[in-house]
Amino acid sequence: MDPLIDIPAKFCLGVAATTYILSLLTGNVSHIDRLWTVLPTIYTAYFALVPLWPPAATGYVEFEIIQQSTASFSSRALLMLALVFTWMVRLTYNTWRRGLYNLNDEDYRWAIVRRNIPPWLFQVLNLTFIAIAQNILLLLLAIPVKMAVTQPHTTLSTSDYILGALGFLTILLEFIADNQQYSYQTFKRSGQLNRNEWFGARIPWTKRDAERGFVTRGLWAWSRHPNCLCEQAFWIIINAFPLLSPDAPKLFASGVTITSLASLAPCLLLCLLFFSSTRLTESISLSKYPVAYAAYQRRVGMFVPFFTPVWGVLLKLQGKKAEVDELVYGQGRAKKTE
Repeated sequence: MDPLIDIPAKFCLGVAATTYILSLLTGNVSHIDRLWTVLPTIYTAYFALVPLWPPAATGYVEFEIIQQSTASFSSRALLMLALVFTWMVRLTYNTWRRGLYNLNDEDYRWAIVRRNIPPWLFQVLNLTFIAIAQNILLLLLAIPVKMAVTQPHTTLSTSDYILGALGFLTILLEFIADNQQYSYQTFKRSGQLNRNEWFGARIPWTKRDAERGFVTRGLWAWSRHPNCLCEQAFWIIINAFPLLSPDAPKLFASGVTITSLASLAPCLLLCLLFFSSTRLTESISLSKYPVAYAAYQRRVGMFVPFFTPVWGVLLKLQGKKAEVDELVYGQGRAKKTE
């Protein structure tokens, strides 16, 4: 095994076993969800700070050779670590304020899955996907940093600065989307506006908004899942750092190869996971709000905001835009997304 990946792989295996055993003991399968906020940062820090680790602790002579060839820190890897650390702070804060660090809390979607499949099949899902596959994915998200560490340690390039700026911008937009959702849910429960909301979430929610049952204002007027869009975009950006660096081989110079596709695996797998989980979430929302949420799906793009004005034009041509906009936005808000 690659000496750089050996310790993280063993750690990943240990976490997978621990979360699986805890799920059996507690009947709660969301223990990995609470670790999701920190594990990518732990793996990223391990790779980005490789010159700090004592070679003797790894048991690999090859590790010392790698350290000698990467005696200095990689500026690119450190920038990626800064981005992932900032991502962790945002996600940890949002997880904490929603109360999801309560050990008794479980993602509400798993209860629905339990009701729809046999118990033995759910346990197979628990072992293979919840415990094993998700932990492997969290490790894979740090592989781009490992790639950056093994590249020549040159100064940051133009692509690094651009990707870094896009990465921080994506985190900011996701933070705003989180805050808007949290602000809406708080108003929906309490009926009271909080004047001390974060910037971007100071939206004057109305009784009509609360009765609709789901948020359709702010970033959510343009994308049905702006937080998920930003999350996928963030890890695509992280994946792009080593692939677009001047030291990287031209990825598609000789056509699409297994190697080139493998290097894109972390972000592609994450996007597949988000697409699948979002479909499940939408099916639940549709069952709760069959008329309004169906209209929301017709009017607003699932992820990409570009589709929202396109759907608006198509609905207008069909003569149904006013009706759909009233269901989705109400209160004359529709014009903001044309």
